[in-house]
Amino acid sequence: MLGILVVLLCAAILASIRCGSQNYTMGQIISSLKAGDQGDTVWRVVMHVRLPRTLACLLAGCALAVAGVLIQSVLNNAMASPSVIGVNAGAGFFALLAAIVFPEVAGLVSAASFLGALLATLLIYALASRAGLSRTTLVLAGIAVSSMLTAGINTITLLYPDAVIGATGFMLGGFSGVTFSAIQGAIVYLLIGLVMAALLATDLNVLQLGEESAASLGLHIGRTRFLAIVAAALLAGAAVSFAGLLGFVGLLIPHAARRLIGNDNVWLLPASALLGGVFVIFCDLLARMLFAPFELPVGIVMSLLGGPFFLFLLLRHKRSRVYG
Repeated sequence: MLGILVVLLCAAILASIRCGSQNYTMGQIISSLKAGDQGDTVWRVVMHVRLPRTLACLLAGCALAVAGVLIQSVLNNAMASPSVIGVNAGAGFFALLAAIVFPEVAGLVSAASFLGALLATLLIYALASRAGLSRTTLVLAGIAVSSMLTAGINTITLLYPDAVIGATGFMLGGFSGVTFSAIQGAIVYLLIGLVMAALLATDLNVLQLGEESAASLGLHIGRTRFLAIVAAALLAGAAVSFAGLLGFVGLLIPHAARRLIGNDNVWLLPASALLGGVFVIFCDLLARMLFAPFELPVGIVMSLLGGPFFLFLLLRHKRSRVYG
């Protein structure tokens, strides 16, 4: 199954490079890249538009999907995800705040996104713990915190419209105009988050047995949860810093991957990363091609696909277990 997902991802990458408002054949692309003529239209479109955009889609999809798996495992809630419980909103709020207060500091947006995602996750977990830690209180606390942070984002965009150029695209989420330099600042956070997630896979399996069983097996529950939250914050914050507030990737993809792979995080995490990349690239292709030459924000396409899925989850989990 992982091999099939790798093939699908390769096909999605090739389609993303070839297709758009103007389609190119692989022969045209290869010939243009071999020639290296920077004045050639195909070369400029591929190198400056489609390659960075495809890479951004791949990284954002992998990061948000893995962050979704981590958050669902830590919170023991199948309806939790970076967008639903406010992690994305926290990353977005701090990213915009950093862009306004310290616009001249390079790389600060990615660091601020991570800090915002981490603080939002810890705040939601603390509020839910005080109110009685359950699946319902976690989601409700996340929605409340997300609403407040979104209000903060809207306030910033209204008070500082000149400082926050392209804030509308950031709010909806998308990859229009993304460059290699924008991705470069987030690469370190993405790599650290993915490595942490891989190292935590076995411990997360033990945690899913329940706190009493996990503790009897010698698992340090508090440390495992904290490290998983940090890893999820790194991944979600890094993705938000260049992709904006994309929704539903961290909710939809882990469920789809569980159907294909099962609940073993050793396999679920890489499967979610691959499937997340395929999904975001596919949504970006739809956003580019549905109304070409006009382009939809990717977040709109994801919401159209993810909204019905979220309603399905609400109805399904009314009568089933967390991981059915």
